[in-house]
Amino acid sequence: MPNRRVRRTVAVLVSATAVLALGACESAPGTDKGAGPSGSSGGPMVVAPGRPGEPARRVSPEEAARMLPDERPNSADFRYVQMMIEHHRQALTMTALAPKRAGSPQVRKVAERIAAAQGPEIGAMEGWLTANGGRRPLPGHDHHTMPGIATEAQLAELRAAEGRAFDTLFLKLMITHHEGAVTMAAEVLGQGNNVLVEEMANDVIAQQAVEIDRMRSL
Repeated sequence: MPNRRVRRTVAVLVSATAVLALGACESAPGTDKGAGPSGSSGGPMVVAPGRPGEPARRVSPEEAARMLPDERPNSADFRYVQMMIEHHRQALTMTALAPKRAGSPQVRKVAERIAAAQGPEIGAMEGWLTANGGRRPLPGHDHHTMPGIATEAQLAELRAAEGRAFDTLFLKLMITHHEGAVTMAAEVLGQGNNVLVEEMANDVIAQQAVEIDRMRSL
């Protein structure tokens, strides 16, 4: 995580300094457009920040571009997104039961919040897949083994429950479900490579940790 944040900071600084350097070269009075900041004919240069404790240095725009981190999605990113879509869909299956079967208004409100958050998240993840070439095969993947996923028997029990019995089982299953999602998100933060997936995983951790605390208090 720290290394990835450092790489992203470097990328932002390199991009920003590139724009500033190129803009200065183009707008400097009495300077040929083909000349660099020092007036040489080597072309414009970019001030690239050094590593901690090291001075900045001047590089060409081409070198600056090569310094930007490679954030192309890897197999861990694809695995996470595809699995989390399925994980979220099961949460929506459970929350859809709450309006008619929950006995507690608080449980119904929790279910509403979860559905309102995870429906759009599914859309965002499906959009990410489309933008990155679509789904990929996941060798050995079985969504029934995902962390926190409820079994078919547990879902059947939840569908048959009403009132307080539903509330108790719903909270138990959903807390476990959320804990599994947090586990999956934490794993991709260590294994993935794409900044958008990292942002989605951080959102899952932040939002679902709050929901876990809220459900435990009921």
